[in-house]
Amino acid sequence: MAARGKYTFRLSTDLAAQLADYSARRRVPQAQVVEAALASHLSPDGADRLEAALARRLDRMTRGIERLERHGTIGNEAIALFVRFWLTAVPPLPDSAQAAAQAKGRERYEGFVEALGRRLAKGKSFADEVSRDIDSASLGDGGSDPT
Repeated sequence: MAARGKYTFRLSTDLAAQLADYSARRRVPQAQVVEAALASHLSPDGADRLEAALARRLDRMTRGIERLERHGTIGNEAIALFVRFWLTAVPPLPDSAQAAAQAKGRERYEGFVEALGRRLAKGKSFADEVSRDIDSASLGDGGSDPT
């Protein structure tokens, strides 16, 4: 066991309360907590460990942001492709059929919202589904572009 010296120092009331709480929760002596904190603070590689931890966290955040960007791009492209297809494939309705078409459209929209709610409640993601389809197509026959 290494020789120990005795030191006296003053802590703010808040810091002393935090130290007491932490040591009680961990069931370790306050002196051990203070010693570990000082060793960590004075360690020459402490800054390197902190930098490595921050780098890992930034990398994880970057991957998350890239995933969000990919999902946004997939969603935008899917909507654009649908709108282009819909505008080119669906002829305009005559004025006499507008009211019935709007009523049917509201009914179909309500069904869409219900289906979307069920899908989101299950945790399914269209972007993940598209990514899986793309991955399986690239592993299989190379996939063909339907557009």
